[in-house]
Amino acid sequence: MEGYLRHIDRDLTYAAIDIGSNAVRLLVGEVIERDDHPVIKKQTLVRVPIRLGEDVFDSGAISRAKCDYLIKSLKAFRLLTEVYNVPYLRCCATSAMREATNRDEVLARVEMESGIHIEVISGRVEADLIVNTFWTQDLLKDRSYLYIDVGGGSTELTWLEQGRRVKSASFKVGTVRTLKGKVQSASWAEMRAFLDELRVQHGSLMGIGTGGNINRIFKENGNTFGEPLSRQDIKDQRDRIANHSFEDRVKLLRLRPDRADVIIPAADIFLQVMDYAGIEEVFVPKVGLADGVIYDLYMRQRGKVRYPAGAPIVT
Repeated sequence: MEGYLRHIDRDLTYAAIDIGSNAVRLLVGEVIERDDHPVIKKQTLVRVPIRLGEDVFDSGAISRAKCDYLIKSLKAFRLLTEVYNVPYLRCCATSAMREATNRDEVLARVEMESGIHIEVISGRVEADLIVNTFWTQDLLKDRSYLYIDVGGGSTELTWLEQGRRVKSASFKVGTVRTLKGKVQSASWAEMRAFLDELRVQHGSLMGIGTGGNINRIFKENGNTFGEPLSRQDIKDQRDRIANHSFEDRVKLLRLRPDRADVIIPAADIFLQVMDYAGIEEVFVPKVGLADGVIYDLYMRQRGKVRYPAGAPIVT
């Protein structure tokens, strides 16, 4: 169900759980209300590399072992939110859970054993939540942007005009899916057609890149916050990292093992999207789906967003 909200008390602290194809994340954040726009101050961010996509993109189903890991992680996350006395929590699952053939069985077991309800969101909702972060950033609001979010199982693209979503789409092109050799040529063709049409309708756009991999590429390139990454920057870092073995990426570059293998396909996806869209630079605000969920919770609490039809509000 979309729009699941657990209400304990009114406050400005929120928790978001993002169950992705590569990792599961908990973000506890406090919303700071400023005159121009709210800012999300991260209180804690915990990431567990469960990699559900390994199962789903190979066999179609989530294994019992991965389900066990997910339950243990969510139990720990729930306890952390209780320690932080978080009044609002939303847990969203994306591409791997969307496609799992045993999704219903996994969801029922996880909720029963962890006490956390998982909302499986569509690619469209995922894109919308990610784009919510636009309103928490110091970006010029009168410009046009293409949001590019590269995940483990899918890539979400959203065209914004002066802060208004004009068009968005989700494509089954992701880092874990790429490692498994499961990205279909038709998915690339669909993405190219989407971006070709966008170029015809608008012309040049600025890019906004989100996701853990582009954040790491940004860090490796040594950019200062607010400075965009060029297409050449991404290519240079991609090639530099690729020249190291997996072991050296972990030991010398200090990449996490679950980042060391996916960062190359992530760079390739970003470069391809930028090429198709004619984008030379991307801003990297270091935000993701969890940040968008927290902003959405904040706006709902303030009564500024309507709940989707049929969405439960548990008090």
